[in-house]
Amino acid sequence: TADDEYRIIESTTNGKRTTLQQVVTEAEIREMQSLVLKVPAAEFVIRYAADLARLSRPNADKNAVVPDFIAKYVSWGAGPRAGQNLILAAKARAILQGRTYVAVDDVKAVALPILRHRIMVNYHADAEGITPDEIVKRLIAVMPRESERR
Repeated sequence: TADDEYRIIESTTNGKRTTLQQVVTEAEIREMQSLVLKVPAAEFVIRYAADLARLSRPNADKNAVVPDFIAKYVSWGAGPRAGQNLILAAKARAILQGRTYVAVDDVKAVALPILRHRIMVNYHADAEGITPDEIVKRLIAVMPRESERR
């Protein structure tokens, strides 16, 4: 809103110092990062994340069957780091959900925040009001289930 924008501008340009309070230590952060890395992800979950990222690219490798809407609306898709971050975020989500394993649903749940800024839509998408969020949602909808991939 206009008021929110005003507060952002005012608070970041007034020179006042904000006092921060430490919530966790560096050692605790490193321990949490290490814990996330230890959560197992099955091969099919990693492949799902890799496929989700790869299929967002209009010029994916020749073996990939890219959905028509990607070719029509996307000028630049997510790279391999997107797949890495999908798995890392899915592992963290699994821990937060009380599980010691990663599910495809974890990847789906973190897909929007991980992929939305990595997908650049083209003029056609802009003209039709198609956003990166819509592209990610469509990708998730057309991704084959594990049972269909075998």
